[in-house]
Amino acid sequence: MSTHPSESPQDDRPKPEAPLPDLREDRYECRSCGYVYEPLKGDDRRAVAANTPFADLDAQWLCPVCRAPKTQFTNVGPKGKASGFEENLGYGFGVNVLTPGQKNILIFGALGVAFLFFLSLYGLG
Repeated sequence: MSTHPSESPQDDRPKPEAPLPDLREDRYECRSCGYVYEPLKGDDRRAVAANTPFADLDAQWLCPVCRAPKTQFTNVGPKGKASGFEENLGYGFGVNVLTPGQKNILIFGALGVAFLFFLSLYGLG
């Protein structure tokens, strides 16, 4: 009997890395005015073609609304993606993986059903 722990063949395999996010689809929001640059649409006012990532914009590019510099923009992620940190999406009842629009439908739909339920209680009397 050996005193060394036996190594399984699975330990030799490289661990798969998490896929890197595609930064070309990330939207960037101006901190001054709230304008959102969407790479899939581009910028018609400054003749920026569609599908131009934010990183590929000219350093002299300014916000088309308030003329803030490119450094005043923050990454808000791709459109339609679940909000929050990737490592937190597995917590809770599974609601973390929903997009903000789906969360709105869930919340206001539940409020509507509750309202109709309480309204139906008037019919009992």
